[in-house]
Amino acid sequence: MKKALLLIDIQNDYFPGGKMELVEMERVSRNATLLLSLFREKRLPIVHVQHISKRPAATFFLPESKGADIYEAVAPQLGEILIQKHFPNSFRDTALLRILKESEVDKLVICGAMSHMCIDATTRAAFDQGFGCIVIEDACTTRDLEYKGRVIEASQVHAAFMAALATAYATVITVTEYIEKMAEQ
Repeated sequence: MKKALLLIDIQNDYFPGGKMELVEMERVSRNATLLLSLFREKRLPIVHVQHISKRPAATFFLPESKGADIYEAVAPQLGEILIQKHFPNSFRDTALLRILKESEVDKLVICGAMSHMCIDATTRAAFDQGFGCIVIEDACTTRDLEYKGRVIEASQVHAAFMAALATAYATVITVTEYIEKMAEQ
């Protein structure tokens, strides 16, 4: 069984001062950095996913903008894979599936943003492609959503999507639980 770390959309526009600020993005990036360090130390495959918006009305992750850049603390190093995507599902119209298959990866450790969008879409797609999935819940985040005049707080949105993924698509655990699990292996 070969694992890879998938860091999804940990980009400047999601941080304070960005064009689409998310809840607790700095905490999420610290937890993602812990995972990244662990995978680098163990020399396991690492894939950085960067969303570049191509929709005409897009307001964030605009091509060639500072906001679309991957956050410095989790930026790719030499030898790490960078995939650019234009849809919530990181597999759609990208080389991600081919790269993972060629690397003989069969399990993905997934973190990043947004829980209700790209994390959800990518995890479900990975499961459908036959990958085992582990979602690191405290290395993912989202934002408040509005539906029919009602605001759903980010913590509720996040919890609902983690609960849904945990029912069939992924093992959903904290970064501490994952690091402890890796220490036992």
